[in-house]
Amino acid sequence: MVSLSTINSQHINTITTENREPDWLIQMREKALSNYESLPLEVSPLYSKYSDANRLKPEYIHLPDRTIWSEPYKDLVDRLDELEHGTGILQIGSSVNRIFISDKIAKQGVIIADFKEAMMQHEDLIKSTLYDNKLDYTEDKFLALEAAAFQSGIFIYIPKNVIIEEPIRIVNSLADNGLSSIARNIVVADTSSKATVVQEIYAPPHATNNNIQQAYFELVECHIHPNARLEMVTLQAMSGDTINFSNRKAFIDRDAKMSWYLGMFGTQLSRYKIDSIMKGPGSSGEDVEIIFGIGNQSFDVTSNLIHLGHNSRGRVLVKSVMKDTSKSLFKGMIKIEKNAKAAESYLAGHAILLDKGAKSDAIPGLEIQTNEVKATHSASVAQLDESQLFYLMCRGLSKDGAKREIVNGFLEPLSRKMGPTIRAWINYLIENKWSGKSLMLKTDEAMEQILEIEKSRYRETQD
Repeated sequence: MVSLSTINSQHINTITTENREPDWLIQMREKALSNYESLPLEVSPLYSKYSDANRLKPEYIHLPDRTIWSEPYKDLVDRLDELEHGTGILQIGSSVNRIFISDKIAKQGVIIADFKEAMMQHEDLIKSTLYDNKLDYTEDKFLALEAAAFQSGIFIYIPKNVIIEEPIRIVNSLADNGLSSIARNIVVADTSSKATVVQEIYAPPHATNNNIQQAYFELVECHIHPNARLEMVTLQAMSGDTINFSNRKAFIDRDAKMSWYLGMFGTQLSRYKIDSIMKGPGSSGEDVEIIFGIGNQSFDVTSNLIHLGHNSRGRVLVKSVMKDTSKSLFKGMIKIEKNAKAAESYLAGHAILLDKGAKSDAIPGLEIQTNEVKATHSASVAQLDESQLFYLMCRGLSKDGAKREIVNGFLEPLSRKMGPTIRAWINYLIENKWSGKSLMLKTDEAMEQILEIEKSRYRETQD
């Protein structure tokens, strides 16, 4: 194994040799590694003083020097039972453990594969995808790391005109051996296709070790071809002493739409950077996020709307609930390039602080290089309204129960934009986190009750 602090070209060579990778991919890795080594933790000096990236201890993060097969630990076994009845993939540590593809999906030509296997069978498709939308490794240190040192990954391809009604499920988990992992996941939605990908991210609970810090780094690339629709739902529910860094890119072509839906609950530190790049005319990008922090958790979220095509539409809505001494940082930028006339964009980050020790910062921005556009942003950070708390307690609620009702009201307008099942999952995770229970999704009695309530509310709104 190798620590993150000593990662070098020799480690990258070991990975590429084991995977028998082609020269063009090796060159991409080498270029990314050189940028990783030279870049600071936070590239922008504007954000440096707010960042908690220094909570990451590279000398305590250990990566495998080869692919290690990992069986699911106890808490993952129940999730496997549910995956087997649909289409999905289980990735543990540095290896893809199992893939389930229904006969119907397989007959439609959908590809769901381990990145290594996909490189052997679909190299031309992956190469053309990566060359069409090349990454800029200088923009973020950890984007460069993920592109250089990934040892595992998933490749999903939705063929032209294929519409998938049921979601494709991805369950990512760190292994229970204390090792960290780096993954590169690629999703391609071809012309006029439609799909939803649901990702769950976990880490096994284990005793705190002062000399080990377990982390999951990932690079997620979504390529949405003309007139396609892709939804990417992520529920991050890792154990509280872990680290999660994620760079996400959506390249959106003519009249296509990308929707990101995120619920962030776990880890000691989460740092997510999401770029919705609207390349084609009429393209749309949407990012909706709910963050709930307790203890001394730290969430660092960046969401950028980048308009390249005319008549493109972008929207970011982020709401954070911070409890105890937790903190959140929301950074966002609307960029409208010269050729993106008639673009419309909206960026909003709002936070509510439940305790005096909690903290939140919001830094939205605009960068507009053309006329005839609409671009607005808003941000707010507010303490819990004591008059609302007093009112609810006078109606018989406990102080904790009153806080929960205020949080529900704060998040409701945002969660309403999601489907009933996603809302149920998020409400389940919020309830479990508030109660100190396991964050892993389970189809138990509590989940069934929440699902029934959300489906009933959904039916009422449709009538």
